[in-house]
Order: sequence, then structure tokens, then C-alpha cells
Amino acid sequence: MKKIILSLFVAAFAFSTNAQIKTPAPSPAQKIVQTVGLTDVTVEYSRPSMKGRKIFGGLEDYGKVWRTGANANTTLTFSTDFMVDGNTLKAGTYALYTIPGEKTWDVMLYTDATNWGAPAKWDEAKVAAKVTVDAIEIPMNIETFTISFDDLTNNSAVLGIMWENVYVPFEFKTPTEEMVSKQITALMAGPSAQDMYASAVYYLEAGKDIKQAQTWIDKAVAMTADAPKFWYLRQQSLIHAKAGNKKGAIAAAKESLKHAEIAKNDGYIKMNKESLKEWGAM
Repeated sequence: MKKIILSLFVAAFAFSTNAQIKTPAPSPAQKIVQTVGLTDVTVEYSRPSMKGRKIFGGLEDYGKVWRTGANANTTLTFSTDFMVDGNTLKAGTYALYTIPGEKTWDVMLYTDATNWGAPAKWDEAKVAAKVTVDAIEIPMNIETFTISFDDLTNNSAVLGIMWENVYVPFEFKTPTEEMVSKQITALMAGPSAQDMYASAVYYLEAGKDIKQAQTWIDKAVAMTADAPKFWYLRQQSLIHAKAGNKKGAIAAAKESLKHAEIAKNDGYIKMNKESLKEWGAM
């Protein structure tokens, strides 16, 4: 009998520790990523349903801060800086809060995006943006709370907030024109000093055309002549030495040594002195 009771206990314990019953969440989570121009915008929120209830002016009071969803606060994440109502906001994650009204809503981006619902204590200093928008009545009920990205252009989008028979549009803009213009300007200006430097060092280390490496490193050094970089000069000395230009190598090493001493970089000071000794210049 004791063995039977023990076996039953072990079986019951194993069931209780291993059983993991999963059931549908009352307010399922959703994550949407939308590219607006060159900016990725991510919304993460939980979606409650009406279930026969009166929502605005009922379940959700007019004039009170709402988490704009269920469970943890709804968040918006922007991969670049962006604009709301003419004001520039930094890239990052914001909580989306709203204050529903019968005719208009206040839509707010809050810098503290780690709350479960609305903050226990509202801090106006954390409101990065606040706009008042019309609450548009639509001719049917939206059963499940929905956030969408609407009216997409290269430079803007509307975040659509929908539930019950209400649609609330929240517009934001992205700096697409500025970002593209910067790329075009950089491309038209040709390779940067860093591009030249990196290409030259790669050719040196990979044993490729040393004459081409010499051309690139000389251009990189010339482009930074107003603010000499001792590490550029160091690579210039090594490339010229490998190319058989001992005089150029020594001149570059001396310049690198001078600027390394100004920067108090012991590593480069030592390397340059060793090379200068090797080339008979010290």
C-alpha cells in the first residue's frame, strides 16, 4: 500500500511541475515595424476588445490619461530623429499616452517608456511632445483596439488609433530629405579621408598594389593636413617604405612621431622611433 501511495504522489508531483497550460491572452500583443522614408518606426502594444462594453466615456473615461492599449504602456520606437508638430525629437523609444475626449484627443509621447499602464505619478517634464487632434467618428465599430500606419509618404506618416467607432490620427514626420541630401553631397564629394586611409591600409596588409596604396594614403594625409593624424602618418611611412621610397617613409615617420608626442601616445612614439632607427634616421 505504501508503494502505491508513493507512486501516486510522485505522478501527481510530476504532473504539477511539468504541466504548462497556455491559454489565449485577453489582450493579445502586437508589434509592427513600418519604414517611413529612411526611418524605421516600431509600435508595440496590447489589443483589448470591446466585448459588448461602452469604451470611450465608459470603460475609458474622458479627460483621463490612458495607456492607449492594455497591459504595459504602448511604445513607439524611432530609428532616427523625427518631428511632431514642428518640433524635433531624438531617436529612441517613447510611451504613447492619450487623453480621450468627445471631440478631440490629446496625444502624448512620454520619455519614460517602462510603465505598466499609466505612470503612478505623471511627470510633465517627461512629456516630449503633446498634440491635440480631432476624434473622427467612423460608421462602424472596431471590435479590437487597433493601431495602424496610414497616409505614408517619403517624409511622414499618420499613426491611426482606432477602437469602438473612433479614429484618431497622429501625424509625425521624418528627416528623409535631409538624410538623402547628405548622402548625395557625400557621394558627389568623393571618398573621404577615412575611406582613402582604410583602403590604403587594406592594400598594404593584403599585399596588393602598393603603388595604389601609396596614392590613397598620400591623399588621406593631404585631406587631413589641417589636423594631422599620427596614425595616418604612421601607415604612410610603412606604405612608402614598402614601395621603396625610404626618404618619404622617414619624413612621414618623423611627422607621425611629432604628433604622437603631442598626443602623448606612447605606443606610436615607440613604433616610430623603432622604424626611424631601422631606416638609419635616428
